[in-house]
Amino acid sequence: MSVLLDIDKDTGVAVVTLDRPHRLNAVDLDTARRLSEVWRGLRFDDTVRAVVLTGAGTRAFSTGLDRDSVVPQPDSPYMQDDPLLTIGPKANDLWKPVIAAVEGMACGGAFYLLGECEFLVAGADAVFFDPHTTYGMVSAYESVLLAQRMPYGEVARMMLMGTAERISARRAHAIGLVSELTATGGAREAALACAAVVAGYPTAGVQGTVRALWSAKEAARAAGFAQSPHLISLGNLPADQQAALFAGRSGAGPRVR
Repeated sequence: MSVLLDIDKDTGVAVVTLDRPHRLNAVDLDTARRLSEVWRGLRFDDTVRAVVLTGAGTRAFSTGLDRDSVVPQPDSPYMQDDPLLTIGPKANDLWKPVIAAVEGMACGGAFYLLGECEFLVAGADAVFFDPHTTYGMVSAYESVLLAQRMPYGEVARMMLMGTAERISARRAHAIGLVSELTATGGAREAALACAAVVAGYPTAGVQGTVRALWSAKEAARAAGFAQSPHLISLGNLPADQQAALFAGRSGAGPRVR
């Protein structure tokens, strides 16, 4: 199964794990559907009071949409199907706190998930980047989500530099994207410790706080998302040209900042 769900009824903490390490936990269409099912199911499980979201293995939290996924699109600039729009907890009306534990790479479509978590804990080897511009694509939804978590100049640099540069866990912590930095491999344990504390508090107050926090940025997010389909339709290169750019990338590795 592409998404694992483990519930500890003693602590009230559930762990949701992207379980495709052979694909760097990239999200295919089946994984997207499964994530939505998991989030919606957790709405009805009162034994779960907090959630940790992580990826299997140490190489990546997630590298976003699986490039082998075929997503047919309407032939219109006014309509677009994006399977990642429904993979996050808030998109599925889950107002229980979700803490992300990040090890390895987190890039591209991974930000649909990270952008809907309450806060991030990262291992020392975690790196963050967005490849869209490198391959002739508009970073729209990802930019909107991260613009609400990072200083404008930092998120602009991440999105515009593409694959040429990666933000280290240390830098991500310094600019506020990551709330806690651990030793490599320690993110899950640290996130679980935080989740257990929150799960021990009265449920209504915790969930109300999550909803209040989200409401503070909800209007800006909705306005940004409303523009995203048109910007993507106008700015994305045709799929064959994107593939050619992807196939042609070589040379020195990215700079880690």
